[in-house]
Amino acid sequence: MQKFVVHINYKVPFEDVLKFVQSHREFLQLGYDDGQILMSGPRNPKDGGIVICKSESLETLENFFNNDPYKLNNVADYKFFEFEPVKYQPFLKDWIL
Repeated sequence: MQKFVVHINYKVPFEDVLKFVQSHREFLQLGYDDGQILMSGPRNPKDGGIVICKSESLETLENFFNNDPYKLNNVADYKFFEFEPVKYQPFLKDWIL
């Protein structure tokens, strides 16, 4: 599995994003439930968010995020950065490997 940082940038003022936050978090829960997402949260200042996740491929990950309410409502753009964890806390071993 490849590891990624997903960098979400809001395209509209945060006040316009607020109406989609709950559905976005419910969407992300699907990734938590299947073990794909390790953590997520808004950046400060609130101009976007970060998601740490793993996926079979970049294409699979992009397809997953194409269903995010932020994307579907055109309030955010996404950048995907693949990385290779070489050091990590021991409790993450099962998720990393």
